[in-house]
Amino acid sequence: MPPRKLQLRAVALFLLLAFLALAAAAQSAQPPTVLLISVDGLKPEAVFHAQEHGLKLPNLARLAADGASSPGVRGILPTVTYPSHTTLVTGASPAKHGISANTTFDPFNKNDKGWYWYAEDIKVPTLWYAAHAAGLSTASIYWPVTVGAPIDFNLPQIWRTGTPDDLKLQRALSTPGLEQELTATLGRYPGGMEETVEFDEIRARFAVRIIETRHPAFMTVYLTGLDTEQHASGPFSAASNAVLQRLDALVGQLRESAERSAPGRAYVCVVSDHGFTAVQHDVNLYEAFVSAGLITLDPAQSITAWKASPWPAGGAAAIVLNDPADSATRELVDALLHQLAADPANGIDRILTRDELHRAGGFPEAEFFVSFKIGYELGYNFAPPLVSAPRNLGMHGYLASNPEMLSSFFLVGPGIAPGKSLGEIDMRSIAPTLAQILHLKLSGAELPPLDLR
Repeated sequence: MPPRKLQLRAVALFLLLAFLALAAAAQSAQPPTVLLISVDGLKPEAVFHAQEHGLKLPNLARLAADGASSPGVRGILPTVTYPSHTTLVTGASPAKHGISANTTFDPFNKNDKGWYWYAEDIKVPTLWYAAHAAGLSTASIYWPVTVGAPIDFNLPQIWRTGTPDDLKLQRALSTPGLEQELTATLGRYPGGMEETVEFDEIRARFAVRIIETRHPAFMTVYLTGLDTEQHASGPFSAASNAVLQRLDALVGQLRESAERSAPGRAYVCVVSDHGFTAVQHDVNLYEAFVSAGLITLDPAQSITAWKASPWPAGGAAAIVLNDPADSATRELVDALLHQLAADPANGIDRILTRDELHRAGGFPEAEFFVSFKIGYELGYNFAPPLVSAPRNLGMHGYLASNPEMLSSFFLVGPGIAPGKSLGEIDMRSIAPTLAQILHLKLSGAELPPLDLR
């Protein structure tokens, strides 16, 4: 070959290598992206012992094989959805982040069973807030406590009546124009009470479209269908297993979308908020409080006055005094609870005091916390019997020390060793870990990041 052609080829090869080096440098200079997926009620044993439960979960199993995972995440008090999801994005316990339960304390039901939908109730910075402050783009699909959050592309969770007007409310509180734009090609977006796996599949399509068109640096996606079915038929029922296998497919689709959108710099984290257990009994604490004169009803069974009242938390209940300085009522409630607990048939496992609640980081507004035995949940009847048939066949909310309440954690991404088991971890360590990946700091986080090396 003539020297001139050799020189030209050498120059061309040099330029190609230089271009590839620059492209690689440009890609490495781009910030990481994090996709956080919550599968409500996912027990870790469903993945790590899938065969024993008759489950096939290839995508969740691949997450464990490809990255870091935990055989069990210790939750917070109480182990219910809204406080847990807020801990997952703040790293703080409920007493610090401000979301004490799913529903606000409302003894007269003036708020019509309102939940903690509004981000302004969170008292510490969230991952969305920290990312927004750092100039990173954010997105969220149906994550709890996100109405009014500083999220660039937000379809928040909220409902009121279960009528078509709920969808109008949800649309009005979403990022302006976002839902309308996406529904033009993806079809109707679900309303706030539509929480079966069929609606998870629709929300996942919306999430994929946002990933592909908006490329958020941090995005949260909340999938509810497993929780809905486990309440209805119990954990590991045939129906619950069928739902989880469909959700496994959605996890795979979301992971693929994130890694395609941000090649070489995508982190995908799958978590759950709590475990689950089967239920056989309701314990109607309200009936006991009415009988003891702590709650007064009118002929229509509406509360007209109260000295002390339960605050529902699934397999548990906080007890709030109308007047925290009322020592006589405190003593009456203490005696009542211990009298009920003395009979094993009433299903009370533990009674926590205010000091114990303070140490556990939950319900700063409460004087006591009643945790039921596995198989029992809080009932809502004002009339006898105290113990009745259950409204649900599955429940959570029990103390986080109960193994049935362990939740899940899986994380894959650049630099994370495949097949790494982190052992049992604390839920509060997850948010600071994701913050570290995004080069953010969470001032309210109570624990350091996990060691992923």
